[in-house]
Amino acid sequence: MPRIAYVNGRYVPHASAKVHIEDRGYQFADGVYEVCEVARGNLMDRTRHLDRLDRSLRELRIEWPMNRRAVEMVMSEVVRRNHVENGLVYVQVTRGVAPRDHFFPTAAVKPALVVTAKRTDPAASARRAEQGIKVITVPENRWDRVDIKTVGLLPNVLARQQAREEGAAEAWV
Repeated sequence: MPRIAYVNGRYVPHASAKVHIEDRGYQFADGVYEVCEVARGNLMDRTRHLDRLDRSLRELRIEWPMNRRAVEMVMSEVVRRNHVENGLVYVQVTRGVAPRDHFFPTAAVKPALVVTAKRTDPAASARRAEQGIKVITVPENRWDRVDIKTVGLLPNVLARQQAREEGAAEAWV
């Protein structure tokens, strides 16, 4: 059975799900996400996850792509359509599609919403928890690796928007 994703108002086969090339999530990492566990067909800690999604959206000044109750309904429907009894539901909201520019687009740009779900095996997770897993530590190196040009430009976007709002053309960090 093929997986189903929700992408900007449509339920589509996961394999053919697409977002626009100028979606700000793709261009700048200008978006947020939440992952909610599904256990016995129920969304676990849904309120807490959606509260955190709300806070993240407010921090970035991104509007909800639809009202919160509608997002909950889409999450449940994606879980149902994918027959996920135990697994994860992933919600991603971006600022939407707009011509590439660090400044926030106009209010006319609609935020984008993608919801996916996948099954997990609780027995396998329990075995891993019982046996333990090997873990390594690594140094935090984001600022040491500024030579790598990633799409993670959200700090740049927020700084440039602040500059605009304060009457400046640019922000230096």
